[in-house]
Amino acid sequence: MPPSYAHVVTALRSAGCVFAEDEARLILSTARTPAELTVMVDRRVAGLPLEHVLGWAGFRGLRIAVEPGVFVPRRRTEFLVEQAVALAPEASVVVDLCCGSGAVGAALAAALPGVELHAADVDPAAVRCARRNVGAGAHVYEGDLFEALPRALRGRVGILAANVPYVPSGEVGLLPPEARDHEPLVALDGGGDGLDVLRRVAGEAPRWLAPGGSLLVETSERQAGPAVEILAGAGLISRLEVSEELYANVVIGVKGG
Repeated sequence: MPPSYAHVVTALRSAGCVFAEDEARLILSTARTPAELTVMVDRRVAGLPLEHVLGWAGFRGLRIAVEPGVFVPRRRTEFLVEQAVALAPEASVVVDLCCGSGAVGAALAAALPGVELHAADVDPAAVRCARRNVGAGAHVYEGDLFEALPRALRGRVGILAANVPYVPSGEVGLLPPEARDHEPLVALDGGGDGLDVLRRVAGEAPRWLAPGGSLLVETSERQAGPAVEILAGAGLISRLEVSEELYANVVIGVKGG
C-alpha cells in the first residue's frame, strides 16, 4: 500500500518539516507511481530540499526544473524580476548572470515577450538545468560571469539581472542544512563580506549595458548600503528597492545616457 496523505504528513512532521501538510500535497500530486511516492517521501525525510525531491520549484507562476546540486530559486527573488519589468518594460536584450536554474531569465522572458534572452553560469549542472527552463529561443553559456557572454552583447543589454552569491564566507556554515549541504558553494559564498562577486559584476556592467540599461542585484539588508555605494562607484545611478513582504533587497544601477 502506498503511503496515505496522513502517513506522509506524519513522516514529514516527524522529520521537522514545518509546512508538512503543504509539502505532502505537493509530493502526492507530483509522484507518478506508489513506488515513486515512497522514494520521494524518504528523500525528503532524509533532508533533501523539497524542490529537489519534486524536481521543480514554483517561481512567478512558472514551474522551474531543478535537480540535486543546483541552487533553488527563492521566492524573494521574484521581487528582482518585478523591479526589472517595471523599470524596463521595453527592454529588447536581457542577460541573466549567475543564472542558476534560469528562473530569473525564464520569468523575464515570460513577462517580456519577444525579448532576446542570454543566461550564464559557471556551474555545469546549473547550465544544464537553465537550458531546460529558458526555452529554445534563449542562449545559455557556461563560464565565469561576463567571460561567458558573446562580445557582441557589449553596449546592448537593457536588463542585466545578476542574482550573485552574497553570503559572507564565514556565515555559509550557519545556513540551513538544505542550502549548506545540498546547494553548490559557488552559488552561496560571496567572499569575506559577501560582496566580492557583486564588485566584479558592477565593475564590468557599464561596458555591457545599453544607455539607460539597468543592473539589478539582490543583497541582504545589512549589505544594501555598501552595495548601493559599489554600483555608484562603478559609475551607475544607484538606488535600493525593498519588499518588506518578501524580505527582499534589490540594488539597482542605471547607466546614464
